[in-house]
Amino acid sequence: MALLLEMSSLTVSYGAGPVLQGVDFKVAENDFIGVIGPNGGGKTTLLKVILGLVNPVIGKLIFNHDLINGNNIGYLPQMSTGDINYPVTVKDVILSGLMIRKGLVSMMSSSDKKRADTVSEELGLAELSNASLNELSGGQLQRVFLGRAVIGNPKLLLLDEPGNFVDTNFENDFYEKLKDLNKRMAILMVSHDIGTISAHVKSFACVNRLLHYHPSSEISNDQLLAYGCPIQLITHGDVPHTVLKHHS
Repeated sequence: MALLLEMSSLTVSYGAGPVLQGVDFKVAENDFIGVIGPNGGGKTTLLKVILGLVNPVIGKLIFNHDLINGNNIGYLPQMSTGDINYPVTVKDVILSGLMIRKGLVSMMSSSDKKRADTVSEELGLAELSNASLNELSGGQLQRVFLGRAVIGNPKLLLLDEPGNFVDTNFENDFYEKLKDLNKRMAILMVSHDIGTISAHVKSFACVNRLLHYHPSSEISNDQLLAYGCPIQLITHGDVPHTVLKHHS
């Protein structure tokens, strides 16, 4: 598969010290990579570097010709309740994903609006096109913002903690939607929930200032410790529970 981007000896610093250091990392077409690691380890910074929001102090990031134009990267940021307090409809939010290329939503063409209808249908939102955001559940909201990220048919989709706002009823459906999208785009997904995403991703990148790439969806506690990723493993079952590390 063709490479979409490559990081070489990349270091990022905010002043107090490196947030990412000596990162070598590649993303190819149709990759589905889970980005895991502790809070403050540099996961979101990794996405910001790809988006051009943060510049490395050392090293380089090389895009292939498909990603030279930033319109070919879709981005779903972490969501908060403040994101729903605007008097806009579901269709307007999805259409806003074209604003970088097209300008105001009111200036969108009929083909753009048909594209928004197609995305709404794909994500199970067709009946909610004229609904306001504050009428939606957490799972529906996340699908709306996912629609905004993919309406431009990006080659690479970046997701920052997409499971944070997804209610249990929509969780499996949401990840099935991502599986379908992965047939036509690469996905890089930041998450703290290995137990859930391991069933969906194809590989892992463990980020804790350094980045260690694991070319499989199966990852053990010993490997996490070797990669320097002291994260919490969350599992699913009839009774919600967390598995903690053994005391010495």
